[in-house]
Amino acid sequence: MRYLFKRFIYSKSLQKSFPQQHRAAHSVEKKTTNESFCTNYCISLVEKNDYENYLCTLLLNGEQRRHAFALRAFNVEVANCGAKVSEEHITKLKLKFWYDSVDKCFASETSYVEDHPVLRELKNTVNANKISKIYLKRLVTARDRPSNQPFLTVKQLEEYADQVFSSLFHLLVELNGIKDIQVDHAVSHLGKSQGITTLLRAIPYKGRNQALNIPHEVLIKHGVSQERVMREKTGDKGVEECIFEVATVAHQHLEKARSLMDKVPRDARKLFLPSIAVERYLERLRQASFRLTDQKCLQRDTMLPMSLYWHKLRNRY
Repeated sequence: MRYLFKRFIYSKSLQKSFPQQHRAAHSVEKKTTNESFCTNYCISLVEKNDYENYLCTLLLNGEQRRHAFALRAFNVEVANCGAKVSEEHITKLKLKFWYDSVDKCFASETSYVEDHPVLRELKNTVNANKISKIYLKRLVTARDRPSNQPFLTVKQLEEYADQVFSSLFHLLVELNGIKDIQVDHAVSHLGKSQGITTLLRAIPYKGRNQALNIPHEVLIKHGVSQERVMREKTGDKGVEECIFEVATVAHQHLEKARSLMDKVPRDARKLFLPSIAVERYLERLRQASFRLTDQKCLQRDTMLPMSLYWHKLRNRY
């Protein structure tokens, strides 16, 4: 099923969106080849690191798909700055590189950017679209926090999700040239929902020296320690109640985003398809009695491609 989905969406549509240019001049052929390499690099990077959003992005059309992959690839690179890094100052140096690169991408069209396929694609996206620099910078600055720094309140968790995930959705909406307060409202709630859900899903993979993504106020309310969450024994009602409370916040934001669907232009609704992945995960989590390490929650959702395609056909999210 996954193979058929990729064959139908990826192989056919991408070939139409990014045709090979048969030019007589060698320089033009080289430029086309380089652009193709950068585009494919971004697509592969998102597929490897952000599979569910990769599927959602495949369902976009033409140049919009290419620019959306550039934005998501940039987000992946920033998110991976702290991966396999034991010292915080190294993470900060990596983040500074991407932060400074944003300014270079927004300089004149002919200005130089580092010879990095993601930056070259991002530069192309910035030149072709009116997108806000502030959202790209927020993607970087929001992640400039120590890995052992916990969220003290649910509000802090929501603010972090909004800064990272909503910022990316704002950029995707700008690709469509949409500037509407109701759409921005829906984007904010969807970003918070996906962000909180993603942070929950990351808990089983946390290291001992890393802070959990459950706010301290929730742990204290239910009398649960971080160690109990890490162990997560079957039948630990306190841990399940903590997960339930945080998952409920994500679900409330999802429902709010969907309540605004009629305010979102039909052509832009496909940008909200990640809501389907969020909903399906939260439902699996409910069926697993809010145990994050249950196999239902850890395994890949094999029916997600078909569900996404069905919702795209119906123009709903």
